[in-house]
Amino acid sequence: MPNQNTNPIHIHDTLSREKRRFEPIDPANVRIYVCGPTVYDLAHIGNARPIVVFDVMVRLLRLVYGADHVTYVRNVTDIDDKINARAHERGITIRDLTNDTLNVFHSDIEALNALPPDIEPRATEYILPMQDMIQVLIDKGNAYEKDGHVLFNVPSMSEYGKLSRRKRDELIAGARVEVAPYKKDPADFVLWKPSDPAKGEPGWDSPWGYGRPGWHIECSAMSRAHLGEVFDIHGGGLDLIFPHHENEIAQSRCAHDAPTMANYWMHNGYLMAEGEKMSKSLGNFYTVNELLQEFPGEAIRLLLLKTHYRQPLDFTKDGLVEAKRELDKLYRALQVFDEASARMPEFSERAAKDNHIDEKFIDYLCNDLNTPQAIADLHMMANTAFHNDKGSDEGLILMAHELRQSGDLLGLLKMNPEDWFKWLPAGAAEGLSDDDIDAKIAARTEARKNKDFAASDTTRDELQAAGIVLEDGPSGTTWRRG
Repeated sequence: MPNQNTNPIHIHDTLSREKRRFEPIDPANVRIYVCGPTVYDLAHIGNARPIVVFDVMVRLLRLVYGADHVTYVRNVTDIDDKINARAHERGITIRDLTNDTLNVFHSDIEALNALPPDIEPRATEYILPMQDMIQVLIDKGNAYEKDGHVLFNVPSMSEYGKLSRRKRDELIAGARVEVAPYKKDPADFVLWKPSDPAKGEPGWDSPWGYGRPGWHIECSAMSRAHLGEVFDIHGGGLDLIFPHHENEIAQSRCAHDAPTMANYWMHNGYLMAEGEKMSKSLGNFYTVNELLQEFPGEAIRLLLLKTHYRQPLDFTKDGLVEAKRELDKLYRALQVFDEASARMPEFSERAAKDNHIDEKFIDYLCNDLNTPQAIADLHMMANTAFHNDKGSDEGLILMAHELRQSGDLLGLLKMNPEDWFKWLPAGAAEGLSDDDIDAKIAARTEARKNKDFAASDTTRDELQAAGIVLEDGPSGTTWRRG
């Protein structure tokens, strides 16, 4: 049941163009579907934005309604013309390509602290449900077969275009739809198309011949299989509004005789890179995998959340450097808090059992995922560590738990501070290892005991020259990479 200590969630619904109070169909079974990756190539940073955005949404839903009362489905598109072309180009099977690509995708988004979905259906495992839905649409007059193709009959749905709010002629021009002799209407879109085994195209037997599904029918079938004919939230990038989500709505509503497919539609804004559209020719095309060789995943995640999800985001490497600095500050605050916890371990242990997330922080997220304001609140919490001259250890410990639990709701501050500050980019030049640094610090500590301050200062200078910052405290000397 809903957490009584939180205000209602409000979501900007793309379909109504209004911010609406979220009222789930069943509070004991909140259902969300998000369009996942097409696994033919490494995920780029634009692909990562919806993964991170809707990960926060799911975390919030689980906080409010309970982890056992939220079902999060994110699909995998593993049948697609781009996949066919890439597998042929590399001389491998489609299954090998999609498996390899999906494994890297999972590793990359795990580094961004994105939780796995409850269910991750692969399109190729739902061919029969897709065929069943296609046949229903044919039987109802919403689809027709021609030359081995099955197409959705767009004029059969009077409300087609309601999501994108464009006239049908504008939609056709904007989508650059394929002009084909087998179409009754230029706007009609493919539900099933023939496959040529001689070209290595994957296919399945069907009432309309050997072939494969169109892209849009995949999500309609998979969402129905796991969330039902009508569910709570459908999410994805702004670029999916048309044609993908528009076509999903058309298929699902007509097949199920339903007034809607999902009660709320959420779309994250476009992503630019270094001020321009991402392009390999411009040198600003960033894959998540490449960025993780230079920056910690939390820095990437923070940068993606610093801009409100519905706004356009200009992703830059300078922005990543700044995000890393911000996280350095938050982790330094945790170090100060942890020192207080070490002085009062029993109090800290008791306090850890309670919920310390401030209601105001949750309210920011309940207000259409206002992550920029929530992040600003994290910094205000952290400031307590640096401006607490007259404060108590109890206060610091409570703030430590509040900072950690609030950060967790955003998928941040998941590392031990010591590990955070020892992190090195994968491509960093060889330097002092952790063991080397620990050995030098041990030698410096011994020199200080022997009052050999010259040797102690020399060691500190050597470490500083290597980019190692030492911090002396009551419990000893800690270090971090500057």
